[in-house]
Amino acid sequence: MAFGDGPDDAALSDSWATFCDRLKAAGKQAFKDHNATSGMQRVDALRFLTQNLGQAFDLALETADPRYPVVHAFCTPLRKLGGDCADFTYHQAWIDGKETYRVTGNRGTAPFFNITVQGPRGSGPGVLHEPFGDVPEVNLLGDALTTAPGGDFELYVGGPRRDPNWLPTTPESRKLFIRQGFDRWDEQPAVVRIERVDMASPRPLPTPADMVAAMGWAGDFVDGVMRDWPEYPFTYGGVDAEHPNRFPAVGSTADDGKRGRAAVNMYWELDVDEALIIEFDAHDGLWTLTNMGVFFNSMDYLYRPVSYTPSRTVTDSDGKIRVVLTHDDPGCHNWLDTQGFSRGNVTYRHLLDGQPAALRTTLVDVADLADTLPPDTVTVTPEQRSAQMWARFNGIRLRHRM
Repeated sequence: MAFGDGPDDAALSDSWATFCDRLKAAGKQAFKDHNATSGMQRVDALRFLTQNLGQAFDLALETADPRYPVVHAFCTPLRKLGGDCADFTYHQAWIDGKETYRVTGNRGTAPFFNITVQGPRGSGPGVLHEPFGDVPEVNLLGDALTTAPGGDFELYVGGPRRDPNWLPTTPESRKLFIRQGFDRWDEQPAVVRIERVDMASPRPLPTPADMVAAMGWAGDFVDGVMRDWPEYPFTYGGVDAEHPNRFPAVGSTADDGKRGRAAVNMYWELDVDEALIIEFDAHDGLWTLTNMGVFFNSMDYLYRPVSYTPSRTVTDSDGKIRVVLTHDDPGCHNWLDTQGFSRGNVTYRHLLDGQPAALRTTLVDVADLADTLPPDTVTVTPEQRSAQMWARFNGIRLRHRM
C-alpha cells in the first residue's frame, strides 16, 4: 500500500506538512530581539520550544477527549511554560461542563493546594495562546477540602451538588487546573486522579478527523508558545521591560483571588561584574521567588538555587530578607543563580496568610557586594552549597515523583 491508496492520506499528509512548517517558523522566534545573543540564551529559547513540543500532542490528542479525562503534568523540571513557579506543580485535565466527574486521591502536605474549574477562552487582544486564556469559574483551596484522616479525598466536579466536596460547572467549563505550592523539601505531593462517572465503554481510537484537528491545535500551540512569550507579559502583564532591575507594585485581580495568589514580575539585565540585591521584609504566608529565562520559563530548579521560599531563606537580624542575584556564587546563603544568563525575569508570588511584601532592589558591583550587605549576612561554604544542591535535587524529585 502506498501514499494515496487510503481515502484520508492527502488530508493527513497535508496537515502534517502544515504542522511541520509552523514548527519551523516557530523556531525562528528563538532569535527575536528580546532574547540575548549568547549561545546559552539562544539554546534556552529552542529548548523552550522543544520541551513544549513534547507536550503539544499530549494536550491536542492524547488527553483531549473530555469523555475520557486524564490528569496531565503541565509543567515539570523537564518542561517549562507560562511563567511557571519552581516551587509549584501544575496539572490539568480537559473536561466537558455538561458531564460529571469524580476526582480522587490524597491531599499530600503541600501548604498550598488549589483546584480551579476553567471556563471558556476569551478572544481578541490580550488573550494568551492555548491552553491559556480561559476564565477561572470557581475554585477549591486546600483548607476547604474535606479529607479522611490520612489525607484521602473524593471530589465531584459538575452534575448535582454532592457533599462534602463538589465544584459546579457551566456548559462552557473546559478544564480543571490543579496547582500545588511547596515550601520545605520534605513535603509530600498530592495524588490526583479523574474519571467521568458514567464511563461505560473503552475510549475510541482517534479518527483521521481527530488527527487533523490535533495537528491544527498543536500548530497553534507551538506558534503561540514562541509568539506570545515574552511579549504578552510585557504588553498585558505589567512587566516593565523599559526599566529593568526593579519590581512594579504587587497587584491582584479577581481572577488572581480565585487562583489564590498575588504575583509581580521583574525583568532584569545583569553584566558579569554586577549583583542585584532583592530586599523585602520577612512576612507571614507562603511566598516564592523564581528566576526565569527570557521566555518566562523557570530556570533549572532541579539542580540550581533559582528559587526561594520562607523555609529555605535566611532572614537578617533587622528582619529583612536579602536575596542576591549574581552570575557566580557570592557565598551568600540566599544566592539566586542566573545560570549564566544576562537577561531574565524574577517572579514573586504571595499565597495564603498575610499581605504581599514591597520588594526593593539595589544594583551594585560584585566587588562592592560585601560592603553593601549587612555585616551579619549568612554565608555558606562550598560544602554547604553542595548540601543545599542535594537537598533541592531530592526535594524536587519527590514533588514530581521522578
